[in-house]
Amino acid sequence: MKKLIALFLIAAASAVGQSSEPSLSPAERSVAEARKLIEKKPSQYAGYNQLAVALSRRARETSDVNFYAQAEDALKKSLELAPQNFEAEKIRIWLLLGRHEFAAAREAATALNKRVPDDVLVYGFLTDANAELGNYKAAENAAQWMLNLRPGNLPALTRAAYLRELFGDADGAYELMYMALQATPPTEREDVAWVLTQMAHLRLIAGKTQDAETLLNQAVGKFPGYHYALANLAKVRISQKRYDEAVSLLEQRYKAAAHAENLYDLAEALELAGRTAEAQRAFAEFETKSLAESVRADNSNRELIFYYADHAHQPVKALDVARREYARRHDVYTLDAYAWALHVNGDDSEARRQIETALGVGIRDAKIFRHAGEVALKLGDKAAAERYLNESASLNAPGSEQARTLLAALSHGSAKQ
Repeated sequence: MKKLIALFLIAAASAVGQSSEPSLSPAERSVAEARKLIEKKPSQYAGYNQLAVALSRRARETSDVNFYAQAEDALKKSLELAPQNFEAEKIRIWLLLGRHEFAAAREAATALNKRVPDDVLVYGFLTDANAELGNYKAAENAAQWMLNLRPGNLPALTRAAYLRELFGDADGAYELMYMALQATPPTEREDVAWVLTQMAHLRLIAGKTQDAETLLNQAVGKFPGYHYALANLAKVRISQKRYDEAVSLLEQRYKAAAHAENLYDLAEALELAGRTAEAQRAFAEFETKSLAESVRADNSNRELIFYYADHAHQPVKALDVARREYARRHDVYTLDAYAWALHVNGDDSEARRQIETALGVGIRDAKIFRHAGEVALKLGDKAAAERYLNESASLNAPGSEQARTLLAALSHGSAKQ
């Protein structure tokens, strides 16, 4: 979801002014300009809209959710001054997406689209909400409307790239992200770093690790300490089996963005590095933090499912969390997590149905292919298991090595069935 939320902020960057103060980040400059506008014209709503967007951009730069609360306050003031003003209504939908209230966001975006049927970003919100709910045909239709209304526009390019990735076209997604990079003003350092990081992610899932590393180094050079880039650099280091370096990068990321899902990634890296005691402490802290937010829409439930399934070996708890999340959304990643929870509970027939629904979207993800292979193996379908595991291994991406290990075991007749 963080990827989709970021898409609106790139489009919004040009809507706010910039200070000439070079030591400030792009979002900080935007916040300063918005506050100046409010100071000059406190009775006009436009300044509060600009401040809400700028604070949201600052939240992305820092991963500090407190800025979202400040953005909510600015938006409330805008709507007090001008109820139902169109820009504020758009920002309100974006904040619903930020809180992972996808069904509510879709409903609000649908209503706003009927009110103003030719606004590009409203179609963007429809794309976002439907993609997160797993309504991919509706998401694709909305993204196409964005391109029809304004060919080559930046918010449409980034959304189309995300959908192409989900539909299994990583190279096509990369081409669109490259076009987005060309359309992003160089002065918007964080926006540039975000696009570079997404390009690196696409290279990484396609097994082009060196290309990914080069792009990530560019991203960090553009925006030092960027938490999104640090996360992907850690994946590169893990693929290179430089586990302690991955831990260091993920520690930096967690220090900058102390979210439960980031702690889970750190705990897994500590485990890979053989730092078992530290990993156990990190997993225990993750569980506490994740459970505390599990009842919220904005949660780390997918990570919690895999923690209970793969690390804590508490399959019943994994399935309980998975069912709650599945009740809210049917995107490919939730379907995968739900399928895995079913698998560790012995319900492999239903697990297979769910994971094949996910793969039917077209996604080519090494971890999902591996899960499909293990489910098929448990059902005694060795041919399907080998097919899925070979798909995973051939990607040479994060998750592929485990598939290769299973294939080797199969060839020696020792894989568990």
